[in-house]
Amino acid sequence: MAASILRCISRGQGLGTRGLSGVLPLGLREAHSGAQGLLAMQKARGLFKEFFPERGTKTELPELFDRGTAGSFPQTIYCGFDPTADSLHVGHLLALLGLFHFQRAGHNVIALVGGATARLGDPSGRTKEREALEAERVQSNARALRQGLKALAANHQQLFANGRTWGNFTVLDNSAWYQKQDLVDFLAAVGGHFRMGTLLSRLSVQTRLKSAEGMSLAEFLYQVLQAYDFYYLFQHYRCRVQLGGSDQLGNIMSGYEFIHKLTGEDVFGISVPLITSTTGAKLGKSAGNAVWLNRDKTSPFELYQFFVRQQDDLVERYLKLFTFLPLPEIDHIMQLHVKEPEKRGPQKRLATEVTKLVHGQEGLDSAKRYRMITEGGVSINHRQVTNPESVLVVGQHILKNGLSLLKIGKRNFYIIKWLQL
Repeated sequence: MAASILRCISRGQGLGTRGLSGVLPLGLREAHSGAQGLLAMQKARGLFKEFFPERGTKTELPELFDRGTAGSFPQTIYCGFDPTADSLHVGHLLALLGLFHFQRAGHNVIALVGGATARLGDPSGRTKEREALEAERVQSNARALRQGLKALAANHQQLFANGRTWGNFTVLDNSAWYQKQDLVDFLAAVGGHFRMGTLLSRLSVQTRLKSAEGMSLAEFLYQVLQAYDFYYLFQHYRCRVQLGGSDQLGNIMSGYEFIHKLTGEDVFGISVPLITSTTGAKLGKSAGNAVWLNRDKTSPFELYQFFVRQQDDLVERYLKLFTFLPLPEIDHIMQLHVKEPEKRGPQKRLATEVTKLVHGQEGLDSAKRYRMITEGGVSINHRQVTNPESVLVVGQHILKNGLSLLKIGKRNFYIIKWLQL
């Protein structure tokens, strides 16, 4: 078994054999100003935060996405999502938007569900170890995440088409390759390519080692498995870019070093910013402040309300991050907002765009109907109704003559005749 894994790792597939000497950067750097097209645009929107590595490679990252570079188009980009719950949440949206922007530009993207790695628990950005999940629970969560990702991709394809040829959106689960691995064979084939000093130097590891609880071996090995995921996708899908939250940079670096050491090829990482609450806490299940994308956990109305309540000092940034609206259109929306701030135009447009992406047109319509009722925009027989769960009562909402007068908004009146009472 070990021999077969080693053969898989060492097969060239036309790849170079250049070593690491003089290649690894000294640290993480911001993307250089010369980046063109897609990368520069998302950098300007604030969606792409850091690029790794910026320089010192045979291939510069902007070259991969330059249509004028022979053989560089399209590329494959991936981002991982661990199924620690049965739904994604708003904290995952920026990574998804990053994948969608690449897809819209004609590149192929992979959403990787961590059906195997979720059982270890990613220590990045955490002060203590995750509560261990049973295998059956992880499998159930993974199924739900795969369905949720496919639904989001379908909404994106159906409602946000821009007239260009898009790349593919593929959903994979890393349990597909880990369940075939024998532990000792895997460690014998892969473990020798990782240096303890390098792994121990990661910020996420250092932070946990200094904590009172310390760090478990399972958590420590998480970055090794994420690095192998990147390598697997590179070998089987020619994936050369990993996208992740800014807390994932250490894991992305491990993948870069592993792939480059084995193949001599250059791969890259791109980080997206983390979305935090007003107190600075990262949005998510562990922090107890998750806004879920599954409508059974957070309704379309609640998702809409989360974004429509955003403060003025955040809404322009969120329009750039969470929507596909062109920057000139966002500037125009903000100019109108200065003149009529009481209308909360930017917040409503933000809530509309995000809710439509997550829940489709039907979900957006239901959220707006719900909002109209709760804000007193509906009355029956001149009596205001503010509870969306209200039921029609004979003698109160339905008159003796079998009629009801429904008013929606300021100008829309309807006379309803009930045929059966």
